[in-house]
Amino acid sequence: MTGFARRLAGKLLAGLVMVWVVVTFTFFLVHALPGKPGDVQYEQYIMMGMNSEQASAKVQAVYGFTSHAPLLSQYTGYLGKLAHGDLGQSISYSGVPVSHLIWSALPWTVIPVLSGLLVSFLIGVVAGIFAAVKRSSRWGGLLTVSGSLVAGVPAFVLALLLLVVFHTEWNLLPDAGTSDIQYTPGWNLPYIGSVFQHAVLPVCTYALLSYGGWLLAMKSSVVSVLGDDFILASELRGITPVTRARYIGRNAILPLFTVLALSFGVMFAGSFFIEDTFDYPGLGNLLLKSIGTRDYPVMAGAFLLITVSIIIANILADLCYTLIDPRVRR
Repeated sequence: MTGFARRLAGKLLAGLVMVWVVVTFTFFLVHALPGKPGDVQYEQYIMMGMNSEQASAKVQAVYGFTSHAPLLSQYTGYLGKLAHGDLGQSISYSGVPVSHLIWSALPWTVIPVLSGLLVSFLIGVVAGIFAAVKRSSRWGGLLTVSGSLVAGVPAFVLALLLLVVFHTEWNLLPDAGTSDIQYTPGWNLPYIGSVFQHAVLPVCTYALLSYGGWLLAMKSSVVSVLGDDFILASELRGITPVTRARYIGRNAILPLFTVLALSFGVMFAGSFFIEDTFDYPGLGNLLLKSIGTRDYPVMAGAFLLITVSIIIANILADLCYTLIDPRVRR
């Protein structure tokens, strides 16, 4: 087995252990909640006219365990259903599998998050390099101030500000939903154009939210590299400005790749306010609604998916860093 395969196997094993820890914590957290949701749901089914067997079967379908079974039996049964990809059934949407709700909401979170993150990364890196090289000029100072201001604005304030300016005041972009209702969903231009139009404000919010961080991080990294001995030595050798810029950019951007990979996972957890503001039916919106309706199976499924996405992003960041920087393989 090669060194890369061994590292990958080790990371995957550690990721599985972390997922098991989170699943176990979520299971016992649900049991520690006041009133024990499984018991409450069982009593509600009894009051609806079901007999004890029917109520237990319904609770089993919703939560993945029966409320009157021993705790260890409930736990092993829950893990067994998870191993087969069964997350239970939603309470709010009676009879609908949790996995169906999550997979339906996932694209409306993944696409805006990825788009916003990549746009902000590209703009922030370029602006950061310019701000570092021209840090003594007026433009360099303005870029640094813009990054500091945007980085300090909370997500919901930024989303509301864009909504007021581009919808309420100028009426240029829609305020909610994923498309206009007059278009038939599918691979047709009017529908795709409407989806793109509705995604502009959420994507811009994600991009502005992380733009300041990329700019300030890249500026700090470039300033640090500019003072390295190999840059001074290469200047004394008379290298061209293009080659010098390539040396600086390659070394300064390395730490940011790790942060970029981690940001993919973290942005999932930060999508609540943005999706709620624009009524975008993504994973964050689904999780907020499930909290409001105490839909515990959906909450557990959403938390599990967010955890898995962060773990996968962490593993990818670790592996990619060893590929792009040979020094860490030693």
